[in-house]
Amino acid sequence: MKNLKLFLPVIVFAVLAVFMWRGLYLDSRTLPSMLIDRELPNFELRTLEPGDQLATVEDLPDEPFILNIWGSYCLPCLQENPIFMAAREQNLVPIIGVNYKDTDDAAREWLDINGNPFTLNIVDDTGRYGIDLGVYGAPETFIVDANGFIRYKHIGTIDYRAWQDEIMPVVRQLQSENQVAGS
Repeated sequence: MKNLKLFLPVIVFAVLAVFMWRGLYLDSRTLPSMLIDRELPNFELRTLEPGDQLATVEDLPDEPFILNIWGSYCLPCLQENPIFMAAREQNLVPIIGVNYKDTDDAAREWLDINGNPFTLNIVDDTGRYGIDLGVYGAPETFIVDANGFIRYKHIGTIDYRAWQDEIMPVVRQLQSENQVAGS
């Protein structure tokens, strides 16, 4: 029993070391989402466009689209914006913005200065819809199929590599499936 007490700190240290070593090889950008392959949560939120119009899931595209969580305070969102602007100009995929925990004035000013890549921009000023989506913070991006099911989630900034290697392959596959289903 005395010998066990002497080795207990060594055993505890070894177990902790194994867990920490394993953690070094985990990708922090691939946190699992419970919403993958589930319907986009319902909402009734204001649009950022003047007029305080309400938007619901019924106002979302009936084709595959990107749902991007963003805010005027978010520096990585500024990095993503040129990619989204190019996608809008090339009509690659509709992008819906969710302005997350922001003020309307700051968001509108940000869009005026940097460009608006969003076909629809809804306001989640309280963060309640973000909770429904399991959002950790801006930026986060979801790919939603034509039936309103979330098929992919990207946490963090979308750079050109992520756009080409992760986002667009999923979008193209969903667009192809949508064309086949529509035929």
